[in-house]
Amino acid sequence: MDVKRPSPEASLSATILLVRDGGAGLEVFMVQRHHRIDFATGAMVFPGGKLEPGDHDPSLRARSSGCEALGDAELALRAGAIRETFEEARVLLARRRGKAALLSGPEVLEIEARHRAAIEAHAIEIPELLREEDLELACDGLVPFAHWITPEFMPKRFDTWFFLVAAPADQIAVHDGREGVDSLWIRPADAVAEAESGRRTIIFPTLLNVKKLGRSASVAEALSAARREPIVTVLPQVASTDHGRVLRIPPEAGYDVSEASLEGLI
Repeated sequence: MDVKRPSPEASLSATILLVRDGGAGLEVFMVQRHHRIDFATGAMVFPGGKLEPGDHDPSLRARSSGCEALGDAELALRAGAIRETFEEARVLLARRRGKAALLSGPEVLEIEARHRAAIEAHAIEIPELLREEDLELACDGLVPFAHWITPEFMPKRFDTWFFLVAAPADQIAVHDGREGVDSLWIRPADAVAEAESGRRTIIFPTLLNVKKLGRSASVAEALSAARREPIVTVLPQVASTDHGRVLRIPPEAGYDVSEASLEGLI
């Protein structure tokens, strides 16, 4: 008798779409994952990852701007997204405590130099970093963009929130050389073209969010659209059709498709 195994619990995760206005239009920052990473191996992704215990620390509320209306889980997601982006892209969405301006590029480089060894050794969590540097998280700059949950049949599952952020003008985004082995700023249309041609690997959720982002011509337009459009949770479901098995997503989620062939997706 076949016994159906229970679906693994989805790990709470957060990721950031850093965007800027380039010479030829809107660009998004993407990182190529190391081939030894066990999820999305070698794929182009946005900086992000699973939440860590420190992201849930209650002390973060006093060191975060723009969090007054956020619940504890919402704040933890933003803290995790900011932390992951600092670790993976060397962009720190924070400001000196009580100041209005985001950290400058030189300030971020100095902070990173002081803490890189501890970060790589997982010996420092975000609350400690904020205390030692007297910083506060710029949660006010993160705009919810999408919410995806990995299908129940997958062996590794994530409950991921995507946030849209205007990249700080004088901070330089670059991959960390460990989890990320390459990085680039790219127009959404170019990313889609490279994925469809096979030159780059972009997994299904990332590709649909790149396409969604590509409807906007500028950072201002993208942020406005994200603030205006409701977030619909996407938990893809498998269905059998006359043409084979497909993965279905809610039409109301606002993507151009509501189903895709499973072939090549898993």
